[in-house]
Amino acid sequence: MKQKTMLRKDLQAIGDMVAPGSTLIDVGCGEGDLLAWLQSEKKVSGRGIELSAGGVNRCIARGLSVIQGDADADLQYYPDKAYDYVVLSQTLQTLKNPKEVLEHLVRIANHAIVSVPNFGHWKNRLYLATVGRMPVTRTLSYQWYDTPNIHFCTITDFIVLVEALGFTIENRLYVTDQGAAGYFKNHGFLANLFGQQGIFMIRK
Repeated sequence: MKQKTMLRKDLQAIGDMVAPGSTLIDVGCGEGDLLAWLQSEKKVSGRGIELSAGGVNRCIARGLSVIQGDADADLQYYPDKAYDYVVLSQTLQTLKNPKEVLEHLVRIANHAIVSVPNFGHWKNRLYLATVGRMPVTRTLSYQWYDTPNIHFCTITDFIVLVEALGFTIENRLYVTDQGAAGYFKNHGFLANLFGQQGIFMIRK
């Protein structure tokens, strides 16, 4: 009997949003865990882009179609509506031009699924208020001087940006400390307070 692959809770929530048999590109796909699951469990025709040469090599070793590329520079070369879905997981905050990248995401696919770490989580707020230093947690594990995160945002910040760009949010979830994913409405005061991550499906 085939053993079912287990995904991180946030990746599982993303995978559940993707329709079986669709086409997809995963931008910043890491070692390809989501791509491999989607191909195996949902028969998705998937491609990946990854900045790290090590990540690309590990993806290729798993039989995945992944190329080395930079989301900030390379998405402009992809044609309009080339895919059903594009995924950008835990990467937006590391990019130089997150606004421009979002615009490309909704251009190259019918649906863009974006997840962001929530810097408005209550533990981060408490740590900053009581310790007076930038938070270092399980989710935000870097010191301020070596973090790849250059654009810190909250769940509410992301929603405000998407609305300012005129995009539609088709689905919105938050992921808690326990890994549970919950749906929320509007700007999500409680999601912004208790969510470790926000996961959004958006379209133009």
